This record gives sequence, C-alpha cells and structure tokens, in this order.
Amino acid sequence: MSFIAPLRSAFRPHCARFVVSRPAISRPVVRSFSTSPSLLRKFPEQPRLRIGCVAPNFTAKTTRGPIDFHEYIGDSWVILFSHPADFTPVCTTELGAFAKLEPEFTKRNVRLIGLSANDIDSHAEWEKDIDEVTGSAMTSGGGFPIIADEKREVAFMYDMVDQQQVEQYMSGTLPLTIRSVFIIDPKKTIRLIMTYPASTGRNTSEVLRCVDALQLADGKGIATPVDWIKGGDVIVPPSVSTKDAQEKFGKGNVEEVKRYLRWVKNVE
Repeated sequence: MSFIAPLRSAFRPHCARFVVSRPAISRPVVRSFSTSPSLLRKFPEQPRLRIGCVAPNFTAKTTRGPIDFHEYIGDSWVILFSHPADFTPVCTTELGAFAKLEPEFTKRNVRLIGLSANDIDSHAEWEKDIDEVTGSAMTSGGGFPIIADEKREVAFMYDMVDQQQVEQYMSGTLPLTIRSVFIIDPKKTIRLIMTYPASTGRNTSEVLRCVDALQLADGKGIATPVDWIKGGDVIVPPSVSTKDAQEKFGKGNVEEVKRYLRWVKNVE
C-alpha cells in the first residue's frame, strides 16, 4: 500500500492536467477529414485515458440536442458507451437493452449517453427500429441521447478505435468505433473502462453491477469480491484493520478468514 498510494497521487494530477487541456470538439486535433491521402495519414493524437483521469470534455450534436459533456454530467454519474454504426444487429440489441434498463440507472443517479458514427437523421430513424425490434421506447423523446460522431472526433479523443480500423483510416477510410464503456463519476473522473470488439455485445446487467459496486465502495469504504451482486457480502480493504472494521460494521458482521481476507455482511 505504501508503494501504490504515492504512484496514484503522482499520476492523477499529471493525467488530469493532460486531459483537461485537450481541445473541445469545436476545436478538434484533426483539422480536416479530406480524402487527400497525405492528410489521412496524419493519425489524430489520442490521450492515454486511465482510470482516475478526468474525462475529456467535448461539445457535440446528439439526438436530444447539442451538449457540453461536462455540463451533461453535472452532479450525476454518467455512462458513455460507443457503437460501431446505426442499423447494425448487435448495436440494435444493445441500445434496446440500455433503454429498457435506463430506469434502474436513473435510480442510481446515472445518466446514459450513447455514441455512434452516423448523423442525427440516421440516429432518429434507427431509434424507430430499436423500439420495434426490442420493445424499448427510444422514440418517446425522454430517453438517453446518442452522439452523432460523424468525424470520429469523440472516438479519437476517447480511444474508441481498434488497430484494424486504424489501419483502414491510414489508407483513407474513416473508422468505425468499437464497443467502449466509460463509467464517470460526478467529479468527472473516469472510474471504469470496458472495451469490447465489434463482434461481442455487452452485458447491460454487468454495467449496472459495476455502478452498484463503485457506489457502494465509495459510500461504505469496502471492496466487492468476485461475482458480487447487490446485497451480497463484501470485503474489508487491506488498509483497514479488523478492529476498525468491527467498530464500523459491528463485530457480528465481520468474519476474518485470513489476516488479509475479512468478509462483511449486511452492508447496504
């Protein structure tokens, strides 16, 4: 612990300064998306986003109007998740699943925002298909927005492009995004990053589980074990003594299996 803590304190300020100083979407790093091969070979610089970094800010068009990302976050948690393209099979099932689970995210003070490399009109038409196929209510107007990232500016900023797409970009083709998930807290800090290939759909229940784990850890100062779900037993972090844990959670709620492994029950 004495070694890790200084590393965290050393990296976070540097990371935060680096990210915050990046330009918003209105001033992209890539000035042109011309089909000129000489321009297309200049691949955009991408920040090294890590857990603990401040999420880069940007402005963008969405299906619910223009947004400033940090203003959209406000005092909420946010899940930013990308999709390769509209009117594609896996993406359609994912958007529908997120839409149907949105009330559960809302209960946890979490706002959703999707991203796909198509324009607003395409998104609007696609939402109709999503509702028809999955039984969601994307077209009701009250659901989460989808960013129209036509020039992949947010995709490059958040490193949502895989190696194959990078190679296609270098040869003159705008890339499609991979399936990225960023869980961001009210302080605009990136707390969790997931990255899936285009062929693999995400598990929305797992995303919700991660939110529950992060929020419980923040609120109670605990850690969650393998396969943990809400309501399950949790773990005392190594930095907390058994005595302190017993005082905090009650002696009868703390079980010491090993000096380094202490279970806690009845924590919500």
